[in-house]
Amino acid sequence: MTQRLSSPLERLGSAYDVVVVGSGYGGGVAASRLSRAGLKVCVIERGREFLTGEFPNRLPELRRELQIVGGKVRSGRRTGLFDFRLGSDIHVLVGCGLGGGSLINAAVGLRPDSRVFADATWPEEVRGDGLLDQGYARANAMLRPVCYAKPSDFIKYRALETASACFGQAPVPAPVVVSFAKIVNPAGIEQPACTLCGDCCSGCNVGAKNTVALTYLPDARAHGAEIFTELSVSHVDKEGRHWRIHFAPTEQPDAPSRSIEAKTVVLAAGTLGSTEILLRSREVGLPLSDRLGERFSANGDIIAFALGGKERVNGIGVGHPPKFVGDAVGACVTGEIELNDGKELDRSMFIQEGVLPSALAPLLPVFFITGGRLLGAAQTLIKGVYQGPLQSLHTFFVVSHDEAKGRIRLENGRAQIDWPMVADQAVYARVDEALSKTAESVGARYIKSPLAATTMGTKPATAHPLGGCGMGDDTSRGVVDHKCRVFDGKGDVHAGLYVCDGAIIPRSIGVNPLLTITALTERAMIHFARDHNLAFDDASRRLAEVS
Repeated sequence: MTQRLSSPLERLGSAYDVVVVGSGYGGGVAASRLSRAGLKVCVIERGREFLTGEFPNRLPELRRELQIVGGKVRSGRRTGLFDFRLGSDIHVLVGCGLGGGSLINAAVGLRPDSRVFADATWPEEVRGDGLLDQGYARANAMLRPVCYAKPSDFIKYRALETASACFGQAPVPAPVVVSFAKIVNPAGIEQPACTLCGDCCSGCNVGAKNTVALTYLPDARAHGAEIFTELSVSHVDKEGRHWRIHFAPTEQPDAPSRSIEAKTVVLAAGTLGSTEILLRSREVGLPLSDRLGERFSANGDIIAFALGGKERVNGIGVGHPPKFVGDAVGACVTGEIELNDGKELDRSMFIQEGVLPSALAPLLPVFFITGGRLLGAAQTLIKGVYQGPLQSLHTFFVVSHDEAKGRIRLENGRAQIDWPMVADQAVYARVDEALSKTAESVGARYIKSPLAATTMGTKPATAHPLGGCGMGDDTSRGVVDHKCRVFDGKGDVHAGLYVCDGAIIPRSIGVNPLLTITALTERAMIHFARDHNLAFDDASRRLAEVS
């Protein structure tokens, strides 16, 4: 897509029916559905808008898109695409841009084991009113997760087949929200076919990845939503029957604050962002549940590596246009080993084969030479990562279950995660054991953290943060109700205040969360329409027709 969705700041109005804060899966769904319902919708995003072809393709570009925040450390511009939050207990990576985390995730669209929603941490209505199935159906229709037809065409999938033998089961294809054929999508946007370059996690420069920026957001824009970028919301407060949203330019946090008015506010700024906004709102007087910030989960995430095996893996992206011509890499994830435990849900895990983005390729010898990990260092430097020893590098993305006992609090106005002894959780030992076994089966060495010598250290890290504004039956058990309405801490809900993103998920779900966040928000929007006597259709409308 070559047409920008965002508008200049001078076009920002003073009042809207709905202000959506954030533009990831939750924000995209809310903006699309509520604009289709005829409401005047405004979307505010802290990051920048990236058109197809503008994502970082080489190392210098990637470095410019990296922001690191933690303690007294702040580096990079505040609108950098890759937002690393360094914590004293755990690190988090989130996306920053129009489309949120959909821009840089691995695009895996899985529905959790049914036992996840049988957990009593969820409100009873989520488990039993039937609308969650409708939410998943709507999410599937827009994002279109699909398995690649012939996964064994890819070397990395065949390498995973070899590695999975130690578990006595073969891998299965993984559904990904990627278009493998040229199409006009449900939002009316033309998308080319995936070139199988592997660079899903650094931003798709082909336009084949079904991001929020190519699906829900253009649909919202086509139905009248106004979208503004590079604005960061500090807090919200209530003025009579309306809400006031306070914000400043992202790159100028000390600039005088501005505000706009809305009848309804949907916070969809991500697990850390939405929780942070509510924590700051509470500081200025907004009554909220005492559970705010609790039940943070890393979704049992681990990214790890195996190196030194004899088989070629072909797990480094080549980018678009390609930096190396050879066998097709495939989407970032093509297959997974599903280790389901029929007796104990929390012992289940999925091991997915991953791809490192091509822009990182020049740094890989540095990461893996450290400590003598790469015996063929000279050969790698001479031949490059696509033909030297690093062509046997396995990248594993693991999703599992943790205890969701982290807590998000404010420190100097920013979200900070407290989770003492998180690294001692049983999930990490189980994953280490499984990956060590996997690496050994292919004659490779398990590398838990090639970044141990950097500021990342050896602490756990997640790209799937969940919780902080978890759903609950009432204000004593959660921050939002089953419709995503925010509790007022006094036994009722705040009229017109919602949270719709990963923050509302009150436990780990054991799979990549994009489809579940989308489905839960679709479900919330169905309730919103019913509660406000509204309706929205699913007919496609091309952006060009209304621009």
